[in-house]
Amino acid sequence: MNLRSVFPPMPTPFTDDGVDRAAIHTNITRWMAEGLGGVVVLGTNGEAALLTEDESDLVIEAARPAVPRDRTLIAGVGRESTRATVDAARRAGQLGADAVLVRPSSLYRNHISAVALAAHYRTVADASPVPVLLYNYPAFFGVNLTPDLVGRLAEHPNIAGMKETSTDGAQFADLAAAVPPAFTILAGSAPGLFPALCAGATGAILAVACILPAACLELMALTKEGRYAEALAAQQRLTPIARTVTSSFGIAGLKAAMDLLGYEGGDPRPPLGPLPGDGAEKIRALLASMGHLA
Repeated sequence: MNLRSVFPPMPTPFTDDGVDRAAIHTNITRWMAEGLGGVVVLGTNGEAALLTEDESDLVIEAARPAVPRDRTLIAGVGRESTRATVDAARRAGQLGADAVLVRPSSLYRNHISAVALAAHYRTVADASPVPVLLYNYPAFFGVNLTPDLVGRLAEHPNIAGMKETSTDGAQFADLAAAVPPAFTILAGSAPGLFPALCAGATGAILAVACILPAACLELMALTKEGRYAEALAAQQRLTPIARTVTSSFGIAGLKAAMDLLGYEGGDPRPPLGPLPGDGAEKIRALLASMGHLA
């Protein structure tokens, strides 16, 4: 399983009746043709919290045939309880996921100690039929997986890496120092990709890769080759689009940008609403100004 690449966190496309299996296949097939390392389904951008358990399973089933066996299918399986997370991880593995991405339990975060959180992850890793990836996004979940905690969890043979959604280069450096070389740190924020790669990240899960996969792969390749001035320039080109599409407009913005670029995006699932006002035109104008739309 190769995690040292760029992965798009797939937004889930919907029809009036539920999950759009055909659109999933279409989008993933195109991403794989771009050379991405695989795909992440049922993450934050996948609106996983708004899907039923049956729908979550259907997304993995629909995604698997479109992801070649030499690429990696990662499925988000984080739930609030340890038992439900274990169940989701087992189902994901049975349905063909190569790895599972596990967010921290957060609803009762003020009453879950670091010891209890570590026990949660170890229990999931013990039971999961496929490798586990930690998911750290303190701004969203309100829980921070510290370098010390990650270092201890990285000792588990079935915990293979983590997604760190931060633009703090020092955080990546501390994480890289705390884990063994085989443990993969995946950057989760496009505006901080270049410094993250310089500080110890070796892969990335980036929302902007859903619309500009080649630009993300270029930035990573330039950094790995030590062509830092060119990589910095690539970062500066990518950042405005990432901030506008995802940071400003969220999932609705990402799906609208996908529609503009020929992917199958559609609207988010309520209670999330479609892109408000002139948001789509702002995204269109920015993409055009950067040469990504005619």
